[in-house]
Amino acid sequence: MAKFDWKKIREQAKTKETYQVKEKMWTNRIVKIIIITFLTIVIVGSLGSYFYINHALGPVDDKNEQTVEVTVPIGSTTDDIAAILKENALVNNQFIFEVYMKLQNVGELQAGHYEFSKAMNVDGIIAQLKAGGEPIFEDVDTTITVIEGTTLEQIGELIEEKTPYTSEEFMTLVNDETFIKGLSEKFPTLLGGLLDIEGLKYPLEGYLFPATYDYLAGMTLEDLVTQMVSTMNLEFQAIREDLDNTWLSFHQVLTLASIVEREGITDEDRALIAGVFLNRIDVGMPLQSDITVLYALGEHKELVTLEDLEVDSPYNLYMYTGLAPGPYNSPSMSSIMATIYPTYSEYYYFVADLDTQEIYYSSNIDDHNALVEQYVNPYFESDESQAESEEPVDEVTE
Repeated sequence: MAKFDWKKIREQAKTKETYQVKEKMWTNRIVKIIIITFLTIVIVGSLGSYFYINHALGPVDDKNEQTVEVTVPIGSTTDDIAAILKENALVNNQFIFEVYMKLQNVGELQAGHYEFSKAMNVDGIIAQLKAGGEPIFEDVDTTITVIEGTTLEQIGELIEEKTPYTSEEFMTLVNDETFIKGLSEKFPTLLGGLLDIEGLKYPLEGYLFPATYDYLAGMTLEDLVTQMVSTMNLEFQAIREDLDNTWLSFHQVLTLASIVEREGITDEDRALIAGVFLNRIDVGMPLQSDITVLYALGEHKELVTLEDLEVDSPYNLYMYTGLAPGPYNSPSMSSIMATIYPTYSEYYYFVADLDTQEIYYSSNIDDHNALVEQYVNPYFESDESQAESEEPVDEVTE
């Protein structure tokens, strides 16, 4: 029978137990380290994600208040809008913005023209997109009616209202020398030498004939303006022989007719007024029309003051004699013909009754001043700034 060494066996068991205890302790430590490491990663990751997302949803530059013009086209999706904003550097992260909009269930955002700044956060941008921006003009067929006496700037405003083109784009085009030279080649007898005239405020002022024009969707601005000048050319060609009745060039006819347009209403009065102005030119008297002062000032006013009369512009015919460098507006054919065929008289003055618009004429300053006192001054007796002239032509305001 074998003899067991119980002492040795006990020592081995004790050694094994000790090893198992140590192994368990190390296992627990490793598990704890793994758990702590995992939790640390999770916490750090969560904090990092929080700060990252918070930054992504915040302003790109909270100190930059300068606005950026952005257009959101009709039919844009949230992803499209996110791309547009990222392209304009208005959001920090396109993907997070897309996800945020979907999580917020913002619904349909409105198309339009917007002004955002880099100082706006995502919530501010979304709020503005919900509220809507300036409507996008839908390019459709329409008509544009240029009424008699309309200035070039007013035509620009009309075009902006009726077409996708802005008034600034229109004014840039009608003052572009290359474009005007091209028109001169198409209509040489009408526009030849136009760019050689000194002092013109707007070369094409007066050459866009007042009429109704068809605008077709997609029509270029160049084609639209050319159509208006072409109509003037047709009218001009029809009356070329009539110009033999006047010593004025057609450009000068347009210039004087544009003043007559705003001073008279009936054909009879327009012919008489044209005659008064020509009488003044013959004797070297300034035309002294308030219309010329207002054009020189570039503004509309109910009353021209003494200070206004001092505006130094070749278009101010209180300050300068003769005719201005060019027209003040687009005159009607009625005013053009009245200028070509004026009614000659002994009159050098006229004034309009501001109530009835009836015009009274006189041949001397005393009679004229009496008419002004009777028909004009009662309307402005309380205004100390009323303009007075030694030789006023009229006191009719636009």
